[in-house]
Amino acid sequence: MSFVDIGEVAYVPGSARVFEHGWQSWSPTGAYRLDETPPRPANGTIQILCYRPGTPVPERSFQGEGLLAVETGDGSVELWSATGPHEVPSIRAREEGGRLVISADAPVRHHRVESDLGTALRGWAETMADAASAPRTFPAVPPMWCTWYGYWDKVVEADVLENLDLATRHGLPADMFLVDDGYEAGIGDWLDPRPGFGSLARAVDAVTGTGRRAGIWTAPFLVGHDSRLYREHPDWLVGGAYAGRMWNQDLAVLDVTHPDAAEHLTRVFRTFAGMGITHFKLDYLYAGALPGRRHEDLDPIAAYRRGLELVRRGAGEEATLHGCGAPMLPSIGLVDVMRVSPDIALTLRPRSGDISQPSQLGARLTGAAREFLHARWWVNDPDCIVVRPEMEARREWAAHVAATGGLRGSSDPIAALDDWGMETTRRLLVPTATDPS
Repeated sequence: MSFVDIGEVAYVPGSARVFEHGWQSWSPTGAYRLDETPPRPANGTIQILCYRPGTPVPERSFQGEGLLAVETGDGSVELWSATGPHEVPSIRAREEGGRLVISADAPVRHHRVESDLGTALRGWAETMADAASAPRTFPAVPPMWCTWYGYWDKVVEADVLENLDLATRHGLPADMFLVDDGYEAGIGDWLDPRPGFGSLARAVDAVTGTGRRAGIWTAPFLVGHDSRLYREHPDWLVGGAYAGRMWNQDLAVLDVTHPDAAEHLTRVFRTFAGMGITHFKLDYLYAGALPGRRHEDLDPIAAYRRGLELVRRGAGEEATLHGCGAPMLPSIGLVDVMRVSPDIALTLRPRSGDISQPSQLGARLTGAAREFLHARWWVNDPDCIVVRPEMEARREWAAHVAATGGLRGSSDPIAALDDWGMETTRRLLVPTATDPS
């Protein structure tokens, strides 16, 4: 759909700011002066992986996905937004003749608030939650330990068991152990073990045997070209959909509108639930909302929401669904926990200079800008506590995590922690705050 001008805004020169809300978890989000250039993708692949595909931003323009707000500088905020989670307009602002001209590619709701930006965003989030019939209260989520930032995709069963023992010995209150990427044979082959990992069932039994909960990572809507699923079921893929390139392979998209693919997806999560897994980290979810030819003529956002409903059907109503790399507005009411920032890294700045990429800087900036969503749409996930000595600016990262109300999860090899890291990890591993901030 083409962009149509829908309004103009007067502003106070030197004082006005534009708030861009990014499309998905990893998309940069924040407020920018009119003389600033907001973060933009470093290349076309990152546009697919971390921004909204198909809507690159023109030069000298601002753009929000489902929300754009203008802090005018006179004590008021003007917001343009989606009317609900089922259609997410791209909304732009450009400067012309001392005014901001607003345009959008789908219907929007506009309102003016006499308040500061933070108050306006919190009020908007509550309005959107009501429009989506989302839960208005959230239980405290206990803290966790995760394999990813210590072992990456080379994790093995013994790593889980070692850290399970060390957590008990050191009194680290991690209630849930999450096995992240690396246990699976291929992207899409979630029930096939990677040779050399060991036994996922034994690892889960060891975790639950201590009274803790067990968690698992998947990217449920991705199908890697190297996977068995890709070879055996090409009819289960969204035609023409390209989800980018990761794991040294191109990525296709599972068509959740195909009856057999839908049954497969539900069965995967039913199988995991039958093993005793109750926490499901669902990564790279942006793929489910990519356009393409589907078995059923369903628009991408509707297909995405159906996919999450299928995951819930398999995982169970009491399971915790934890979104990541996920379209934000379309996920309202469907996930319990949501990553609200890019991945962290051991480095302060991203290697590409693009803050959608893993770095502490990107995670801190976007995570802080989205704190207003916590306990309004879901439990925020600011990403993991990583405070071992090799982590750059680890005190600043710990302070950022401490300032959020969201999920607390350690991802250091526990044996790698020094005294400060151990004390800090123990202090930060507390249940989530249940009140909106």
